[in-house]
Amino acid sequence: EVQLVESGGGLVQSGGSLTLSCAVSGFTFDDWAIGWFRQGPGKEGTGVSCINTRDPSLDYSTYVADSVKGRFTISADKAKNTVFLQMNNLKPDDTAVYYCGAAPMGPAALPCESELNDYWGQGTQVTVSP
Repeated sequence: EVQLVESGGGLVQSGGSLTLSCAVSGFTFDDWAIGWFRQGPGKEGTGVSCINTRDPSLDYSTYVADSVKGRFTISADKAKNTVFLQMNNLKPDDTAVYYCGAAPMGPAALPCESELNDYWGQGTQVTVSP
């Protein structure tokens, strides 16, 4: 059974930091693009950052949305089948439910779009106060 279990959300003041974790089980970690997606109040869901770990040189493929570039960093611990999202300098606009999603890797670029995901976690709320 495939499971994606998120943790690490919460309430933080503007400028603060949070780290989200997504623990994955039930499939081969390297064969999937695993990422973070968010949906804020009254907004459409968007891809935030995604990663694939199949490069044996540890030069993992990553995608980071322009809106969070320089503030958010995605990483992975293959030994723990876990993907992390370090979020720094959080802004009220970052307030959203953050979901972990997984899409199968193909020969093309790293997929990081909601409609490509086959699996989803339950979501974790991130609230940034002014």
